[in-house]
Amino acid sequence: MSKMNRSSIRTLTTLAILIAVILVMSFTPLGYIKTLGLEITLLHIPVIVGAALTGPVGGMVLGAVFGLTSFFQCFGMSWFGTTLFSISPVATFVVCVVPRVLLGLIAALLYRAFEKPAGKWGATLTGAISTVCHTALFMGLLSLFFYRTSFIQGIAESLGTANVFAFILAFVGLQGLLEIVLAAIVVGALLPVLKKIRRA
Repeated sequence: MSKMNRSSIRTLTTLAILIAVILVMSFTPLGYIKTLGLEITLLHIPVIVGAALTGPVGGMVLGAVFGLTSFFQCFGMSWFGTTLFSISPVATFVVCVVPRVLLGLIAALLYRAFEKPAGKWGATLTGAISTVCHTALFMGLLSLFFYRTSFIQGIAESLGTANVFAFILAFVGLQGLLEIVLAAIVVGALLPVLKKIRRA
């Protein structure tokens, strides 16, 4: 078997395993940590790891799976998503899917940029910065399509925010910070190990 064929099989196997992980995490409590009234998602982590291992295309595939599972939750599984869907199904699809596809692309490109110059910190930086970008993209699109709706205005009012930027900061808050820290730690610890296993 040629080196190219082995590489393709390894990539497809990695994608298949991580897609299965995302699906299991999406529809079980494994994908979220619920504590102190917060719902911290872990679903971006396999996307970032997979993007670093398989490249931009693989990352976008994993991101699309994450996004589609998120959109599926809008059919009664998530009160927030269900409400957005009732306002605009098309905009909800864009908000759910586009940031996740771009997360996969960004994570792959960041890891390529950081892997050599940052050494062992490359994976940690990729995890942290990718998560920041994902959060910014999600909140940006959410605000673009839904900020003027009575639903989001009600949330903004309950948070005591007067403009879209204050709303984003208040809405993300501690939850967003914890997601960034978790991604940095888990990706930083897991990615080097998985790379060694793939080389074996």
